[in-house]
Amino acid sequence: MRSVSHTELVEAKPFLIEQDYAKYTSDQLVLWSELVQRRMAQLEQCACREYLQGWRALGLEPGRIPHFPEISERLYRRTGWRVQPVSGFMPSRAFFEMLQARQFPATTWLRSRESMDYTPEPDMLHDALGHLPMFVEQSFADAVAEYGHVCHSMESEEKLERMGRLYWYTFEFGLIRQEGAVRVYGSGVASSQKECTNVLSGGCEIRDFSVAEVLNTTVKVDQIHKRLFAISSFAELHTAVGEARKIVEQQ
Repeated sequence: MRSVSHTELVEAKPFLIEQDYAKYTSDQLVLWSELVQRRMAQLEQCACREYLQGWRALGLEPGRIPHFPEISERLYRRTGWRVQPVSGFMPSRAFFEMLQARQFPATTWLRSRESMDYTPEPDMLHDALGHLPMFVEQSFADAVAEYGHVCHSMESEEKLERMGRLYWYTFEFGLIRQEGAVRVYGSGVASSQKECTNVLSGGCEIRDFSVAEVLNTTVKVDQIHKRLFAISSFAELHTAVGEARKIVEQQ
């Protein structure tokens, strides 16, 4: 469960930065507060219990922009993961290297007020509010590390594209059935008002999770989802990574 130090990362090393916490302005703090309050008002009603527990455990709050070194220490004590600020978009191999090393690459910029509903690239709201709470859940955290390990060992772009569908429909846009209801855990749903509302309003078909079906479902990044998948427990995710690898390697 040990995370890897910076000196052991090779492909990701050029993208690692320090969070310049002093650069955030009072306007950005106000914007962060508004964004979080709007999202959490909805997530308190529809997020899975592990997400809400993770949010509280990491000390995330609307009144303070996330301080990644502090959050990283809290997370490491829980599941052996750390939060590592990065400069922005990373090549896939660098990304997989970080995941297998149990280091989550977090962006440090915050969307503008004009882009409150959507940004084409992940920002701090997507990473801190969307992703990080779930890494407090050990089964989830272990599955992401295993996914990184599997993908980092693959060379074929075709195989990686298929494995990317698994990531998309679980860690990014995954749902879970809990206590007779569909709950949110994927970062893309958690951080998006529109995607979350789409799920809650019945605008999206919710299928029982199937690795084979997920691998055959293409990803459309520029559309609100018309189909998503719900697991029954987070233990399914680790098994799913191994199953997906077998399917992809055989094709």
